[in-house]
Amino acid sequence: MTETESETRPAVRLRPNANAQAIRFGAPWAYVDQLVMDRRTRAIPAGTVVELQDAERRPLGAAAFNANSKIAARMLDRDPAAQVGEEWFADRLSRALALRETLFDAPFYRLIHAEADGMPGVIVDRFDAAAVVQPNAAWAEARLPELVAALRAVTGVATVIKNGSGRARVLEGLPEASELLSGGIEGPVPVRMNGATYLADLRGGQKTGLFYDQRPNHAFAARLGRGRTVLDVFSHVGGFALAALAGGADHALAVDSSAPALDLARRGAEATGVAGAFEARKGDAFETMAALADEGRRFGLVICDPPAFAPNKQALEAGLRAYERAARLAAGLVEPGGFLVLCSCSHAADLARFREASLRGVGRAERGAQLLATGGAGPDHPAHPYLAESVYLKALFLRLDG
Repeated sequence: MTETESETRPAVRLRPNANAQAIRFGAPWAYVDQLVMDRRTRAIPAGTVVELQDAERRPLGAAAFNANSKIAARMLDRDPAAQVGEEWFADRLSRALALRETLFDAPFYRLIHAEADGMPGVIVDRFDAAAVVQPNAAWAEARLPELVAALRAVTGVATVIKNGSGRARVLEGLPEASELLSGGIEGPVPVRMNGATYLADLRGGQKTGLFYDQRPNHAFAARLGRGRTVLDVFSHVGGFALAALAGGADHALAVDSSAPALDLARRGAEATGVAGAFEARKGDAFETMAALADEGRRFGLVICDPPAFAPNKQALEAGLRAYERAARLAAGLVEPGGFLVLCSCSHAADLARFREASLRGVGRAERGAQLLATGGAGPDHPAHPYLAESVYLKALFLRLDG
C-alpha cells in the first residue's frame, strides 16, 4: 500500500452502543451488527484494510473488513495508518518464530495461531522446510503473495502449501481451493513427537496434516499407558496410540473412519519401531466401540478424541449429547482401575459444559471416576486473552473404578 492509499483508507465506524473500550483494551474484532453499515460501507470490497473508528470518529486502528462476514472487522494494527504488506507480515512472523524457537528444539510446530499471533484468521503450521498456510479470512487471501514471501524470508522454508478448505472460509465467502504455492514435496513428512514418528500428509490430509495442539496431552496419556493396552478412538494418523506405544504401552488399537489416515498411522508405527504392537480398525467410532464391547474387549487406557461435535452455538446441544454418548461407550471399554481420556476441540462447548456432559456419560456407564488432570492445547497454540474461542481444546484425564 502506498502512502497515498494509506491516507485515503476507508473509515468504518462503530455504532454508539458498541463497546469501543473493549477494542481499545485488546478485543480482536467487531461484529457486523456493531458497525454502521450504510450503503458506502457495504460497498467496500471484502478484504480491504480500513480505519476502524469509534462512534465519535476517533481512530481505533487498522482493521480488515468484510461486510459479508459476521465478523466484519478484524483488528490488524493499533496504528490506523499501518502498511499491511510484506514487511508487516515479516514483523509478525519474526515475533511468532522467536516464541516457537524458545519452546521447541526442532522446527515442527504451529507458527501462526490466528488472532493470538496478531494475524486474524490465519493459520501456519511448520514442518521443517515446508509450511501449510490456511488463509481463512478475506484480507489474508487477498495478500497471500506478500504473506508467503515474508514466510519464506523469515523462516527459510522452501515449500509453502495453501490449504483453502474448511467452514471458516465458507463463512468469509471464500472458495475452497488448495494448491502448492512454492517448492515441492514428495509424500508425507515424518514428524518426531514424544518419541513417536508421525507421517503428515500436507497436501491430502486433514487440516494441515497433523494436529500439533495435542502434543502435551499425547505425552501425559503416554505416561498413563505404560504397560497397558490402549484404544485410540478417532485416531487420525495415530496421535495418542503411537505416543503411548513409544512410551511403553503393550499394545494399541487405533480406530478411525479414514483408511488413508490409518495407513499413515501404520507407517508411523513402522517408523517408530512398534509395528508389532500396533493394530488398526477402520469404522464408525460409535459403532466400533459398541462392537468392541460386544466382543468383551477391555483396555487399560482408552482415548476418545473426536472432531468438533459442536462447531457453533447452534450445534451445541446436539454436540453435548454426542460427547455424552462417546464418554458412555468409551468408559465401558476401560478395565477396572484403568484410564480414560476424553477430548473436545469445540470452542462452542466450554470446559464446564464439556466436563458435565462427559461425566454424565461416564456415570451412565455405571463407572466411578477420579479426575486426574485437565489438558489444553500446547504453547504453540497461544490463547488470545480477549477471545474465548481461542481456548478451544479440552482434555479430561480420568481414572475409573470397577
